[in-house]
Order: sequence, then structure tokens, then C-alpha cells
Amino acid sequence: MAHSRPVKRSLTLRGHRTSVSLEDIFWKAFRDIADQDGKTINGLAAEIDEGRGDIGLASAVRVYVFERMVARNQSLE
Repeated sequence: MAHSRPVKRSLTLRGHRTSVSLEDIFWKAFRDIADQDGKTINGLAAEIDEGRGDIGLASAVRVYVFERMVARNQSLE
């Protein structure tokens, strides 16, 4: 499987523009999760941003996506 380099994408968090660099696989999963939860990308990013502590936003998004995938797989077992 080919892996892409992170791509910088713009987000708006509580009225402020920012950017996050994510690999395509994480960006697609992030969009899918937002859709499944009935949220916007910006809304979900703002939620993640509020709880991320001292890690970067891109890392926090990757961890969030990973944890959701793990939880989904465990529920299928």
C-alpha cells in the first residue's frame, strides 16, 4: 500500500482559521467519522482541540481517528 505525505488543510476552530497536516488516509477517516456523527469537520476538530492537552492538533486528530477505529473493531468482535 502506498502512503502519502501529509497535506496541509485549512480548518476554522471557533471562528479562527488554522491548518492541520494529515495523510490522506487520516483525513478520509476523519471526514467519515464527522459524517457518521452528524458533525462538520470544523465542529469535530474543535471538540478534539478542546481536549487535546499539550499535543499538536494533527497528532490529536490521528489519535482520535485511531481510537475510533480500535473501538469500532472491538465492537465487531
